[in-house]
Amino acid sequence: MAALLVVAGVLCAGLIGLGIWQIQRLSWKLALIASVEQRVHAAPIPAPGPERWATISATQDGYRHVRVAGRYRDDATVFVQAVTERGPGFWAMTPLVSDRGFTVLINRGFVADRRTPAGGAASVSGLLRPSEPGGGFLRSNDPAANRWYSRDVAAIAAARRLGPVAPYFIDAEAGPPGRVPVGGLTVIRFSNNHLVYALTWFALAVMVAGAAAMLVRSQRRDAA
Repeated sequence: MAALLVVAGVLCAGLIGLGIWQIQRLSWKLALIASVEQRVHAAPIPAPGPERWATISATQDGYRHVRVAGRYRDDATVFVQAVTERGPGFWAMTPLVSDRGFTVLINRGFVADRRTPAGGAASVSGLLRPSEPGGGFLRSNDPAANRWYSRDVAAIAAARRLGPVAPYFIDAEAGPPGRVPVGGLTVIRFSNNHLVYALTWFALAVMVAGAAAMLVRSQRRDAA
């Protein structure tokens, strides 16, 4: 009996601990969402240059509103498979050599086919996004066959021999109606099930405590 109560106590404490951890995660997630919302709607700032590349992180810099000017390298455009509100197609990813001397990949937006969009000089505003290594759609990128399923900055730079590039890409914002590629299609979505998970752990803790209490009462009745 005593051993069972000890096990129940340890289990109950563990479940409560998991619930508290999920509450802490909930607080962190809400703060992250608020921070991202602030970045998205803030005035654009210059895209981070090489002096900042080592410190860029998805948590601190993801979805930051940035701007950059330069000239597109149309010959190095890569088309990455995409499924959007407009249906299946591709993201047109073109390197831009900035006026400040560094190269950054620009997701110019959605296209239905692989026709290279017009390039030349450009000034781009959009959202900073971290690289997406490893592929997507349950498929790995195949640079040799020019098949791309995720926006893997390092792999694209190597395949197109771009040299050093920014460790992020920029999702270009929407342009005038009818412009192709179609920008401004960034989907900002964070899963936030931490409250549900916390309530689940707390409910399990209550169930374990209730079962232990029932066992104690049963033992006392038998002893009486």
